[in-house]
Amino acid sequence: MNNLATAPEGDQAERRRFHRVAVDLLGRFMLEDQSEYPCRVQNMSAGDIAVLTAAMPRKDERVILYADHIGRLEGLVTRVFSGGFAMNLRVTERKREKLAAQITWLANRHELDLPEDRRHERIHPKNPFIDIALEDGRTYKVRIIDLSLSGAAVKSDVRPALGSRIRLGTMQGRVVRHLEEGLAIEFAAVQLRETLEKL
Repeated sequence: MNNLATAPEGDQAERRRFHRVAVDLLGRFMLEDQSEYPCRVQNMSAGDIAVLTAAMPRKDERVILYADHIGRLEGLVTRVFSGGFAMNLRVTERKREKLAAQITWLANRHELDLPEDRRHERIHPKNPFIDIALEDGRTYKVRIIDLSLSGAAVKSDVRPALGSRIRLGTMQGRVVRHLEEGLAIEFAAVQLRETLEKL
């Protein structure tokens, strides 16, 4: 017996068993023809997910998606709308429980307005000046105001849009907040202290 759980097409009651939470996660997805596209997860539950993207899959198409903080997800497209699509997730019960816990953490983090990196000790670089690189390749010199294993606040004259991918030195991340004199960056992965000290 297949232990993958998925909501039947059109079964609204089944989909409503899972509470959707508004999130803002960057990701990529792959279609059946193995083409890949960037996307942003708008909201999700342990049973389904809404994705914003310029690339449109077919209804009932199988999609594999990788989302920041969540990892790999797989499912079938149930609805295509202007600017994105929704899909039911095909996951084991164990994975669904883990996913529900991850979503709860994400929801509480946003409600409390607490960035993840407050759990990590602060690091004070000897040289606070560093380059940032935007998605289009432009680079700028900024000054680090605050640095931890999972993010940084920098003083910067440029203000990329929220959600923009950005590189701070060698570390990939994205803009999560605009500050009075700059911006806050959340790293794509928690860094090793040694990596930051090499800055």
